[in-house]
Amino acid sequence: MWKKWKESEFYERLKRVRVNRALYLSAVVILLALAVVLAITAATNRAKRTETPTDSTQTPGVTEPEATPEDNGTSTLPTDKELIPEMASPVSGKLTKNHSVDVQVFSQTMQDWRVHLGIDIMTEADAPVYAAADGAVEKIWQDPMMGWCVALSHSGECITVYKNLATELAEGLAEGMTVHKGQLLGYVGDSALMEIADEPHLHMEMTVKGLQVDPMDYFSAAVIASLSQDTAFEDEAGK
Repeated sequence: MWKKWKESEFYERLKRVRVNRALYLSAVVILLALAVVLAITAATNRAKRTETPTDSTQTPGVTEPEATPEDNGTSTLPTDKELIPEMASPVSGKLTKNHSVDVQVFSQTMQDWRVHLGIDIMTEADAPVYAAADGAVEKIWQDPMMGWCVALSHSGECITVYKNLATELAEGLAEGMTVHKGQLLGYVGDSALMEIADEPHLHMEMTVKGLQVDPMDYFSAAVIASLSQDTAFEDEAGK
């Protein structure tokens, strides 16, 4: 009879219940053990952070430089403008059109209003054009609208550009060569189709780190005064 009971369906169900209960208990024990391990790890990490506080004012990954006897917080780096050489007048004449990127000016040639990215210095035709500062010839090219152009590179990531030049440039002038302040670059021409209706003039532009700037900001007071009252070209035309 006992044998028959063991083989009965009820006995089989009872065995399955016991096996499942054992599995459940084992799973609970494992989960509790993992929870204990995680709690201990978290507590250890918090203790380490408390022992090694950081300076909240210091940028992560940046090490503060150590002070030196020579540096008492009074030394300063040179500004960009200090690195840019003071410009000499590239041509003898009179300023007739200012650098204007905010206010449009009227173009006699194009018969419209537009910005003017350089300055125009009116003078006689074929007047000599000189380098405004020491530098190197960056580029020589013929622009479809502004004629023959010469660009010089200077210190301070500065570039001066001389446009509306005559076809004949200074003898031996070539890209890459070093030039000095006052060195002949070429002559005033009428190659700038965009400004052909204006009187003979040099169109000069200037950039610093790739941004257009007003060349007048880099001339000395004496140069600015000469450009506002120079009448040499008028005297020459009256002869």
